[in-house]
Amino acid sequence: MESFPFPDDLVQTQRAWHAAYRELATSRPRHTTELRRRLLVLSVRIQWHPFWSTPGGRAPAARVELKRLARQGQLEVRTA
Repeated sequence: MESFPFPDDLVQTQRAWHAAYRELATSRPRHTTELRRRLLVLSVRIQWHPFWSTPGGRAPAARVELKRLARQGQLEVRTA
């Protein structure tokens, strides 16, 4: 599988999105309105991140890979 150089802020945002989603998906979540708003804000940040305008980000597989790896907690972060 191809490896993408995901920027650190995009990685952190995707992880935060998954954490908020997991919390909202629990039985009887608290603060559901806040969690839904947080998911919306994080979704917008992910969708419009500048990485998607780079050659690596233009590949449709990049979005799928970001989500897959974030769920597993194994994201590669660009160090440069």
